[in-house]
Amino acid sequence: LQLTPAIHSCCRLEIRKITMKLAIAAIALATTTAFTAPGVFVSRSAAVSPINNAAFGLSSPRVMNTQLDMAATQTPHGGTLVDLMLKTDEEKEAAIAKCTTELQLTPRQLCDTELIMNGAFSPITSFMDEATYNHVVENMELPDGTIFGLPVVFDTDSEDLQPGMTVLLKDGDRDIATIEFTDKFLPNKPLECKKCYGTSELEHPGALMVATERGKYYMGGKITGLNLPVRDFVCATPAEVRESLPADVDVVAFQCRNPVHRAHYELFTRALDAPEVGEGGVVLVHPTCGPTQADDIPGVVRYKTYEVLKEETANPRTSWAYLPYSMHMAGPREAIQHMMIRKNYGCTHFIIGRDMAGSKSSVTGEDYYGAYEAQDTAKANAEKLGVTPVPSLNLVYTEEEGFVTADEAEERNLSKRNLSGTKFRKMLRGGEDIPEWFAFKSVVDVLRENV
Repeated sequence: LQLTPAIHSCCRLEIRKITMKLAIAAIALATTTAFTAPGVFVSRSAAVSPINNAAFGLSSPRVMNTQLDMAATQTPHGGTLVDLMLKTDEEKEAAIAKCTTELQLTPRQLCDTELIMNGAFSPITSFMDEATYNHVVENMELPDGTIFGLPVVFDTDSEDLQPGMTVLLKDGDRDIATIEFTDKFLPNKPLECKKCYGTSELEHPGALMVATERGKYYMGGKITGLNLPVRDFVCATPAEVRESLPADVDVVAFQCRNPVHRAHYELFTRALDAPEVGEGGVVLVHPTCGPTQADDIPGVVRYKTYEVLKEETANPRTSWAYLPYSMHMAGPREAIQHMMIRKNYGCTHFIIGRDMAGSKSSVTGEDYYGAYEAQDTAKANAEKLGVTPVPSLNLVYTEEEGFVTADEAEERNLSKRNLSGTKFRKMLRGGEDIPEWFAFKSVVDVLRENV
């Protein structure tokens, strides 16, 4: 079953009435009910639910020496870059032979499995067990003290899956990995959402995902990699991206989940002039192309816009790669997760935009996070992460000087031009000309053809 807008609205009204009468006690009751009421969870036949098991020492993953095997010299998170991929057919056949059943991965699970296998989630080698999950939820760190933004979990509604089982994880007909389950537990989902997303309200897309997409149970499980997924776009592994980056210079990561327009391009190219970035630095534009908010442009279409822009700009100080990551819209804690992942891809710096990975209530339209909350969290944890945050410039377009900072435009009384996202989408659908100061023509052409 899915929550319809009408049901959702009614639930909100009742919760507010109870809250007025019972205050804090009612809030706790309402929150728990939202996550445990019958019919809230969507049962998925033969679908694997993500469950995290951060197995330190459970296996002996291949690790790569950062000095010998990589061009980028940034130390991976936790010290070593995990590589769980089996290399020979014989090894893969032996691993598959141990499996007693198979499961189809959902798109989110596929992303998480790939990022465990290829080392993007280093230092973890498993979906998190209960102890690790609880520690990350409560403390934003692994049990050994290593900072970690969000739990990586394997969920399921299945009563048949049990600890001790080894299961083959598939994407269609393709064998992706095996998972050796180590434990099974009922997570405290309201607490997870409150700690990770700052709210347990179902208007938050991350909380809604946890409540309605994820299964009843989480399971810890050690991953063994068989084959990377096949997509319409290639997602280079951390080791491959590191090999493509220059050594001994700062690498500034730019994360996005939408097409890159003129202001974005100005933002990440000007970041190389920031005082935090050393001479000769380069930018890695590293968009997420996995599941995100329901109203975002599909990943394949976003990929096409990036490819034409890469060709149009041909900037020698800009590299491009694609990340198979599913967005949580978790604001400050997701900023930490993104910084950690980009560290594993070889980045030394990370651009933090206003309200990064933020979201609005689907009922009130109000922001869940402050405009600079993610920046503040990143700065406070930069030393632990070993990644330097680069605050994004607040750029505006002016008729006289092109793109300048908003402060400069205000001081010089320049004539600012503005085009809202809503207006842009309306013009796009209506076939109207999009001003080139706002968007690249090549990107607009792709969007017209595919959206």
